[in-house]
Amino acid sequence: MEHQIAFFLRELAGADARRRVAAAKGLGRVGRREHAWLLAETADDPVPEVRAAAALGLGRLGVPEAGERVLPLLMGDPDPWVRRRASVAAIRLELHGEEVVQAFADLLNDPDRHVRINALVGLAALGVPGDVGALARLLGDPDGAVWGRARSLLYVLRDDPAVKAEVIRTARQGIGAARVEALELLPGRCTERLLDSLLAGLRDPYPEVRIAVAGRLSDIETPQVRDALAAALDTEREPAVARRLLGLLEQPGNRQLIAPARRWLRDPVAGPAAAGALGEVGTGTAVEHLRGVIADPGMPGATRAAAAKAIGECGRWDAVWLLLPLLDDPDTDVQAGAVDGLGELVYNGLRLWERRPVARALVTRLTADPSTAYRTGYALIGLADALPALRHLADSAQSGEVRAAVLRLLAPEDLDGPGYGGDVGYGAEEDVRRLVRGLDDPEEPVRYSAALGLKQWVEVGLAPPPHDDELHDRLMTLAWDRSSRLRQASADALQALTDAWTH
Repeated sequence: MEHQIAFFLRELAGADARRRVAAAKGLGRVGRREHAWLLAETADDPVPEVRAAAALGLGRLGVPEAGERVLPLLMGDPDPWVRRRASVAAIRLELHGEEVVQAFADLLNDPDRHVRINALVGLAALGVPGDVGALARLLGDPDGAVWGRARSLLYVLRDDPAVKAEVIRTARQGIGAARVEALELLPGRCTERLLDSLLAGLRDPYPEVRIAVAGRLSDIETPQVRDALAAALDTEREPAVARRLLGLLEQPGNRQLIAPARRWLRDPVAGPAAAGALGEVGTGTAVEHLRGVIADPGMPGATRAAAAKAIGECGRWDAVWLLLPLLDDPDTDVQAGAVDGLGELVYNGLRLWERRPVARALVTRLTADPSTAYRTGYALIGLADALPALRHLADSAQSGEVRAAVLRLLAPEDLDGPGYGGDVGYGAEEDVRRLVRGLDDPEEPVRYSAALGLKQWVEVGLAPPPHDDELHDRLMTLAWDRSSRLRQASADALQALTDAWTH
């Protein structure tokens, strides 16, 4: 070891720059405390690689007193690699004091992303913002590792008056992404004091700012704000912003929204929101436009899907007959929208003559496309006319996705649901046995659905299965399954059954 140190000391004083670099690195690895002062003297070497190696060695040797003077100077070095090594060394040595804080603050504006990150790490360790203006500007840094750390530091220091004032200023007057992040940092109670700047922000040149201020304005329900949002939508040309504004302006019966919504229907980004807005308006004219959307194969699939769901939500007399053919549409998005729309109709109550056609179509889709079984099953909730077919699938379906979707449909959400009682109604003794058998299914989604179904069965007041030690033990075993959701569902089911058995 002593021989190595002696060698490095000789090389550090030599004329060959590459040897000096190697010597500085070597001393950083094997040197002793006293050698840190020699590395500090090397920090003014004319070769940047040597200065970088000296900074590296200082950080490794762990002698703060040796680095406290030279490292802040090296953090301002013209060479980015030297600044990077020096800032890391200052962090390692836990240097503090005004010079170090200022050095880190200056690096917040560094062109090298690694150096900016080091500056943020150093300031966070010291618990100070350094330069609040520069720190807030980093909220708009294109590098996620930079703006994320800047945001975290501003949040930690949010009670500092200077930080608070700068974040508010940036939320009012910042540029682009920096303003967006500042708006997200501020709590909701600050919205009122920002109102004038938010209203002006609806005309900001940056689309992301317009989206952010519109979202912030959604917390204020006043005619002034709604008029401002409507005016912004009338002049908006950016689809992503229009999508946000359409969502915020959705309101039953708002006929003024029909014209701007129609304008965006063919846009692939804003079209779905436009269709949703027309559905929320719900007037005859709005629904007529939705009928035109689903009938036009040239419309974007996502827009036709949103229109299909909106038609279901509106619940007009012909909604079922408009949506059923869409289950065979070539576009899978449109098929999904039709399922969602039919689900809305089921939820709100189908007419007597609509129940069987809808039940038959949705059950057919369950078996035809198991990959969408969960979505289709959700649409079937409360449709008792589907129960005979669902029971058959629970006993015979080859697809685990289908069995999982079906089992959860055997337990009603409440006893006032349509079809409770009677020959096809909920509460059949064989259904609860199906749920119990589902606990032994080889596929986890089915076991999970069976446990959820048992809990739901008991909670709505249906007769639980007879007290059975084997069932109790099975649920206890599942409560230790490696699947966290199955563990929780099984424990909940066991608790519900235990409560039912003991009362």
